[in-house]
Amino acid sequence: MTVGASGSAITRGPVRPDPGESGPGGPGGPTWNAGQDLGQDFGIDPDDLPDGLVVADETGRVICFNAAAARITAVAATEAVGSPLERALPLEDLEGRRWWALTDPYGGLRTRFGQPERNLLLPGGREVLVSARYVRAFPQGPVRRLVISIRGTEARRRTERSHAELIATVAHELRSPLTSVKGFTATLLAKWERFTDDQKRLMLETVDADANRVTRLIAELLDISRIDSGRLEVRRQPVDIGTAVGRHIQSFTASGQSPDRFLVRIQQPLPALWADPDKIDQILGNLLENAVRHGEGTVTIEVAPAQVKHVDHGHTERPGAEHTHADGGAKGTAVTVSDEGPGIPEESMARVFTRFWRGSKRGGTGLGLYIVKGIVEAHGGTITVGRGPGGGAEFRFILPVGAPAYLA
Repeated sequence: MTVGASGSAITRGPVRPDPGESGPGGPGGPTWNAGQDLGQDFGIDPDDLPDGLVVADETGRVICFNAAAARITAVAATEAVGSPLERALPLEDLEGRRWWALTDPYGGLRTRFGQPERNLLLPGGREVLVSARYVRAFPQGPVRRLVISIRGTEARRRTERSHAELIATVAHELRSPLTSVKGFTATLLAKWERFTDDQKRLMLETVDADANRVTRLIAELLDISRIDSGRLEVRRQPVDIGTAVGRHIQSFTASGQSPDRFLVRIQQPLPALWADPDKIDQILGNLLENAVRHGEGTVTIEVAPAQVKHVDHGHTERPGAEHTHADGGAKGTAVTVSDEGPGIPEESMARVFTRFWRGSKRGGTGLGLYIVKGIVEAHGGTITVGRGPGGGAEFRFILPVGAPAYLA
């Protein structure tokens, strides 16, 4: 037995025995070396694998215990190799039953070929994800090798926490507008005649605003689902980005913002931009609302031509839409939105585009910038955050022109 470069211990011997050979422990039977077999077939060492790999021979003794398995189980590879599987890997199910005695891979039904992945416990109660494969010399023959994969549960727990946070956020954000809608509609139905027309109008306007808030939240959840699953569709059309910016500023000024708060700079000529107009509106709306709500002073919007080093349209798009690909010197459009507020702390910039990040306590779900990043990347673009000339936050996204191939 020797120890691998990264700490895995493996036995040395010929490659996988033929079905007719007696195997380890038998008369003249060679010992199979799992690490050597992998190395000869694929040019890798067991220590190169990201998951824990444990291999036991036909007698139930460990012959391979890679570095990842040692890290996950906190058992030294030199101690595990050569010892019985139950001692090297003493697993229990969530009810405290010994796993190898329960499943009995060597003496159980010969029609079984493995165990699906499930949560098991190491000594001390640490959870791991374990799956097993029974390697038989021939169908329904004895188990010649038991190959076990081990993974930590940290990534799954992070995903579960993220889902739990999403559910909690949705429940919280829905409760307030739905309570308002229910309260006003119930009051109007019960006491319609007691209210003046102006009072009725105010109540109905509040109900309408809260209904729009619920609709917006549901749309955000659908966008997150599509982004996470890689199914966000981009329906490209010619987009006048300058006109789109002007339309959003008019919307803000109509809702009470001073026109003097916005400064627009558009550098001409701009390349013809092919993008999804609805999603461009969504990007601009989120960035401008973020600057107005959380920033201070003048909100500056700059639109200028840009060079795109790499264009990647790996996301799902409308069937039949063909787009140019480029690896250097491609034309693009850059849009920068900056304000003069306190800005984003340096230590928080790495988390700006993650779920539930909020720059302040002034409301919001914390999902907008996560969605913005997903939409920009679905277009093959990039988005960054930094500190603007006025000291506030500065968001800059670059979109490739994305022209259809027949126009290229």
